[in-house]
Parts: sequence; C-alpha cells; structure tokens
Amino acid sequence: MSHPDNIYSLVADIGGTNTRVALADGKKVLTHTIRRYSNSKFPGLESVLRQYISDEGDVDPIATCVAVAGPVRDGEATMTNLDWTIDKDTLLRATGAETVAILNDLQAQGHALGHLDPENIQTVLEGPEVPDNAAKLVVGVGTGFNAAPVFDLEHGRVVPPSESGHANLPIRNEMELRLCQFVSTAHGFPAVEDVLSGRGLERAYAFLGVEADDPRELSAKDIMEHCDNGTDPRAIEAARLFTRILGTVCGNLSLIQLPFGGVYLVGGVARAISAHLTALGFGDAFRDKGRFAGFMTNFGVHVVHDDYAALTGSAAHLVSLSKGH
Repeated sequence: MSHPDNIYSLVADIGGTNTRVALADGKKVLTHTIRRYSNSKFPGLESVLRQYISDEGDVDPIATCVAVAGPVRDGEATMTNLDWTIDKDTLLRATGAETVAILNDLQAQGHALGHLDPENIQTVLEGPEVPDNAAKLVVGVGTGFNAAPVFDLEHGRVVPPSESGHANLPIRNEMELRLCQFVSTAHGFPAVEDVLSGRGLERAYAFLGVEADDPRELSAKDIMEHCDNGTDPRAIEAARLFTRILGTVCGNLSLIQLPFGGVYLVGGVARAISAHLTALGFGDAFRDKGRFAGFMTNFGVHVVHDDYAALTGSAAHLVSLSKGH
C-alpha cells in the first residue's frame, strides 16, 4: 500500500511482549494501518520499525513517537523485560523522521485524554462540570500499576513521569494488614502494584484461601470470569478486596494531585473489572477520607476502553511538538 510521503507520523506502543505500530494523520491514528509484531522475533526496535515501514509500502514518516512500558529518562527508555536500546538516535536511524519522541506508556495515555471517542469512556463516579484544561489523573492498572497527573498549561500539555506503583501499599484495617503480610516478599513490605495488578488480584484470591483454610490458586483471567458469571464467591470477594484498595489508592492520589478534570483508569485489569467497580464498593473506598469525604465528590472517575489510546496519545504529543511547544 503506497502513502503520500511525509504527511503521516509513525507511532508505536512497545509492550513487554508485542509492539504495535501505526500511521497517524495529525492526532488521528489510521486504524487500518495498525500492525502488531511479536518482540521475541526481532533483535531490537529498529528492525521492528524497518519491517513496519516496508510492510506499509516504504512510507516516509515526518515524525515518530513511541510509547514504552518502562521508565524514560533524558530521551532514553529502559524496559524491564526487554534488552532493547530505545533512544532518539535509534528512532532517527530507523525511520528517517525529522522529529522523534519517546514517552512512557502511561504518559502516552495521559496525552490521549480529550482525543478519544467519548463512547469508549465509561463513567464510574460522576464529577462536576469543569473546564477542559482542568488537571486530570491517569491511573494504569494492568501487568503493573502506575499513575501520573495530566496538566494542560499555556504552552501545551505536560504529563510528568512517575513510578507511583512502587510506593508502599496503604492499609486501613486488620485484614488488609494480613494481606500485606501475606504478599510481603524478600523485598519487604508490599508496594501498590504487588496487590493492584493482574498478579495482585491472584494474590488477593490466594490470601482469601489461606484465611479460609482452603488454599486454592486461580489466574486473574479466571477470577474475572467467575466475577462476570457469579460462579465463585471467593473470586467476587477477591475482586471486592482489590476494588476497595484501588479506591483507597486512587483517592490518595487524587488528594495529592487534585485532578478536578477527572481520574481516568486505563489498562487491561482496569477494563476487566470496570463493570464491577460500583457494586464492589469502589466509590465508598474512594471517598472514605474522613472530614474530606465531601471534598472527594470533586473528582469524577472514568475507565478508558480504548486499546489504542497510547497510539493516539503519541500522535497528539507529536502534534503539540510540531506547534513549537
């Protein structure tokens, strides 16, 4: 398929297992150009991008932005489970683009807010009407956990990097303390993502088994399936424990960042549990802040059901860069 040269940008979402690549026209990702590549089949990102460019008829992108599941510092990304070099030189070499950028995948999700189809956004807690440029908070719950504020300033949008998932897990009662003791590892007291992630949901389920003197293990996928079908009371109990802790953590982060423009949950686990958040007590836990309980109604909470949001965010970020910001 041939493309007009130099009007499209190239965007990519690099996960631990797969990399998705697409072309974008301004802020709009061209969905028919999205291709997925298995990371294990390539020695590095450069070969993935070269393969994509060849698959798309030797397209010549004007700009490139990649979103990476891992910390980004000074234009260089490190990935936990992949020894690829991901830096600006690699992107320039692979794509020949004039402008290149690297974002953490959560930052890319933050840049996507406001550019997604409203049909793909589910509201869990209603918030008051606010101006579009009000601060927002994006919270990723999936293989890991992370959260970052989204600020719309005069010169453009800023999504600071963060490693919120590695803060200590907050606890409010004896049962949660026992859960923490159950989850604590060689590294000591558990971090937020040790419970609020796919494997964290599995740990909550295993913990309830030990508490009931009936230990069993179940995958996160199966736990969610039981929740959807109402077929295993322990799965529902594990999801409730998970949901209430998620509410506490999101409430804490909201008090730190004051996202009057809303809290946006993203990621596979957030999407999987989204239908159950209200019934399992998310709102009660979110607003359980003593004399600040009333203040917590300032923050709406939403779930983003868009698998390509990181690609959209990468495209939107490139548009803001091209405006000279």
